[in-house]
Amino acid sequence: MDVSFKSQISAFIICKNEMDVIGRCIESLKGCREIVIVDSGSTDATRDVVGRYEAQGYPIRFIEHRWEGYAKQKQFALDQTAGPWCLSLDADERLDERTSKTLMETDLDALGAVGLRIRRRDYLPGFGYPPRQVHAHWLLRLVRKDRAHFDTSALVHEAIHCDGPVAKFTGGEMFHMRALTAEQEAQKMDEYSSLKALEKFARGRRTSFGRLMFAPLLGFLKVYVMQRYLLCGKAGFIYASFAAHYSFLTETKLYRLSLGEPQDL
Repeated sequence: MDVSFKSQISAFIICKNEMDVIGRCIESLKGCREIVIVDSGSTDATRDVVGRYEAQGYPIRFIEHRWEGYAKQKQFALDQTAGPWCLSLDADERLDERTSKTLMETDLDALGAVGLRIRRRDYLPGFGYPPRQVHAHWLLRLVRKDRAHFDTSALVHEAIHCDGPVAKFTGGEMFHMRALTAEQEAQKMDEYSSLKALEKFARGRRTSFGRLMFAPLLGFLKVYVMQRYLLCGKAGFIYASFAAHYSFLTETKLYRLSLGEPQDL
């Protein structure tokens, strides 16, 4: 395989037990100057999958690092990169071919921005990728290393913060593909809502009867109507319902924390 590494971009990925998806992610980063993969203790064949791409010439640095939480783990991965520009992808995400090619060929320093938001499309089981009329998730993923950091106090929904102007990248998009079972999706909502409740509680936030009643409903309407997931049939309804469930769990756990419930939830 002819693999060319000429760009300014270092990619970084955190992972654990991602053997089924990480290959597609790596392939979409073919033009990067390096691909830093930080593994927090995989027990499946993730390391073997990565090794096959190393053997093909992909410039991968595989680092084992104990789990510190989402934001701290990604900050550690960012700190390991060598390039002036850094691209953050999850193991179950990938760039499409046009996006990858355009990013690798762009003179990023000439853009007048220190970060780029990339449009992400989420796969819906039973439907596929939503049409373009559905709300676009524009996520800050490509940043100048010397102007970016993660908020390490965040326990979930970690995001990069940039010191300077941020622009939208309109030359392509990325795709999020993880076909979870309904049980796995519910487990993920349970984990994320626990972390979100702990984060809110630590910051002095408390819930109210009104939020317990209406936050789930508003969460559903925001996703299903305002973000237009109603265009995605049954899959869109389920996606919005999970959003409502996440909101309900978060507010319930925040209330229980205020009663003195143990913080391991």
